[in-house]
Amino acid sequence: MNDIATLDAIALAELVRTKQVKPIELLDAAIERADKVNPQINAIVTPMYDLARKAAESPINESAPFCGVPFLLKDLGPQFAGVRQTMGSAFLKDFVPPLDSTLTVRQREAGLITFAKTNTPEFGLMPTTESTLLGPARNPWNTDHSTGGSSGGSGAAVAAGIVPMAHANDGGGSIRIPASCCGLFGLKPTRARVPLGPILGDIMGGLVTDHAVSRSVRDSAALLDATAGPEAGDPYWAPPQERPYISEVGADPGHLRIAFTTGKPAPHPLHEESIAAVKDAAALCEELGHEVSEAAPPIDPDQLAEAFTAIWTSGNVFTIDALAPFAGRQPSADQFETLTWLLYEEGLEVSAAHYQSAIATFQLMSRAVARFHETYDLWLTPTLGAPPPAIGYFDPAPDNPRQGFDRSEEYVPFTPIQNATGQPAMSIPLYWNDNGLPIGAHFVGRFGEEATLFRLAAQLEEARPWANKRPPVSAV
Repeated sequence: MNDIATLDAIALAELVRTKQVKPIELLDAAIERADKVNPQINAIVTPMYDLARKAAESPINESAPFCGVPFLLKDLGPQFAGVRQTMGSAFLKDFVPPLDSTLTVRQREAGLITFAKTNTPEFGLMPTTESTLLGPARNPWNTDHSTGGSSGGSGAAVAAGIVPMAHANDGGGSIRIPASCCGLFGLKPTRARVPLGPILGDIMGGLVTDHAVSRSVRDSAALLDATAGPEAGDPYWAPPQERPYISEVGADPGHLRIAFTTGKPAPHPLHEESIAAVKDAAALCEELGHEVSEAAPPIDPDQLAEAFTAIWTSGNVFTIDALAPFAGRQPSADQFETLTWLLYEEGLEVSAAHYQSAIATFQLMSRAVARFHETYDLWLTPTLGAPPPAIGYFDPAPDNPRQGFDRSEEYVPFTPIQNATGQPAMSIPLYWNDNGLPIGAHFVGRFGEEATLFRLAAQLEEARPWANKRPPVSAV
């Protein structure tokens, strides 16, 4: 079973399908791995072992792409009926959703067996995973450092070998950031590629989408095949894919025109190691026959930050106020972390006209970026402005409770752009610094063109494999 733990989810499902292993055996082994490393990394916060064992011992659909494969669900976003969902907040420490989300149903229909929920910051507001309620998730590459956020629990769990892939979602980079910090593949799909139903049509004007972090590119592609597609009542949906994404893995990407940047439109200077990671990725792409040149779309970082903050803070108000009836009490400062309440108060000051102006800013930005992609197939940037910081870097200061949010604007200069424009983007683990910490390379595709990203990702994966790299804290 230890050898099996090195396989990706597609390979595990094939073992189940061919009767070489039983789902309950895979599940028990995953739980054993979780018990081994979770005390060190705090990736799992809500075990669901009894529910999962019942599912693993039930008849399975052998035609499902991930039949019998153990899986983890982030404790933010999709609901799993009957299982506590805290969203990293003491305000919701006793909240138990009464129904499944559409995505949760699709994951189950794909054959995945969810056996636990993973750590997240309060309401996913920060690019690190260090909530007061759940405690910090710790990076398996160095437990003194951040896993990134807000899907940091999932990133830590996959990096440490508990599971080959885990659910994640992304409103400002929260799939790509932990993928970069934890040395994983993380793709944010095109806006509305994965539905948010049955309750929500979109979140924060379309900023948020769901998918996963994984060790292999093909797992990500096959999972998106299983979960993508509109449902009745969606307010809008992504352009239909031409063929299954799994068919793009290994397909010839052709001669791609790739623009890369090591500076603007980042509002602050980038860390030299983030620059080195981009230059390394650009050189590799050139070696593979792609046309690489330095360029960037005309994005005003101050304009982006102002519009994003307006939508982010007002979205925080909506989240808290909408959940208050389920918490059974009115929100007050003592029930939230300092920064969360500060952003709540800021959000109350965002007028309807200000919100509409922010949406219009994002739409103008989307048009500018679309024109840029008439020349370039992909845009390559650092995933992050710096390597994974130490735990506590984003804590509020006594004289500046907003310090963490201000620092996050420097730390994530690029990933929020694609949430604003709706484009697909991915972080690829090609570079580790001298301290053994991974630093992702970030590729952005045209709206609706995940296929191009999967083709290039598979080519890069073959040229420089990363799946067998193991961190110091590993269950495998």
